Amino acid sequence: MLSFTDQTQHTINLPRIPRRIVSLVPSQTELLFDLGLNEEVAGITKFCVHPQQWFHSKPKVGGTKQLNMDAIHALLPDLIIANKEENVKEQVEELINYYPVWISDVNTLDDAYEMITQVGAITGKERNALLLVNRIRSKFSQLPHSNQPLSAAYLIWQNPYMTVGGDTFIHAMLQSAGFYNAFSHLSRYPKVSLEDIRATNCDLVFLSSEPYPFKRKHIDELQSELPTTRLVLVDGEMFSWYGSRLAEAPAYFEKLSARTL
Repeated sequence: MLSFTDQTQHTINLPRIPRRIVSLVPSQTELLFDLGLNEEVAGITKFCVHPQQWFHSKPKVGGTKQLNMDAIHALLPDLIIANKEENVKEQVEELINYYPVWISDVNTLDDAYEMITQVGAITGKERNALLLVNRIRSKFSQLPHSNQPLSAAYLIWQNPYMTVGGDTFIHAMLQSAGFYNAFSHLSRYPKVSLEDIRATNCDLVFLSSEPYPFKRKHIDELQSELPTTRLVLVDGEMFSWYGSRLAEAPAYFEKLSARTL
């Protein structure tokens, strides 16, 4: 019997390395692929857009917040991989009654490294996971940092505007990218007004591509309200995906820093 304790301190027991995995989290779905799994992954969510071949071929089990329980049961999983924040607590607790559910809780880069390592161990891909973590660590260690970082408000939603507080993974990524989070004194994902944003005197406002898909038109709408602030569209996956996509983030952050100088 194999025993694993997840990042919420919930322990699961597996009779063997899992052969029918259902992933409920897009960034962790991509991680499973990059660890070298394929047939072992039986189902994913409709938001698991990477890799493309899985998005087009793997059975879907609903969205991250609205799981299709019947679809999950039909797949007969021997492991479900979830996340404390991205999935609904009540739905995850229901699944625990039937299946081993491993739950991640990622708020820092170190949490992400731990998640990748543990998922590798659970799926029999421990060596691949360790190599991936070492590669990501090396790339992040090479990022330059300024003694006077530009301050940025990172918007994830419109109507109402929502930003990220100092206890989120996106905050950790902003820091790693060399920016100061203008709303680091707040928690989680607070609603903010244009007045709140102006009051921070931030240098930049980042408009994320997800979960709200900000576009160029939103820059045009906001610029008149924030005439002294630079508005920049950013790739939300680079700031919020905590799986293997982290290997691409440092190069993206370097280019973003160069754009905002």
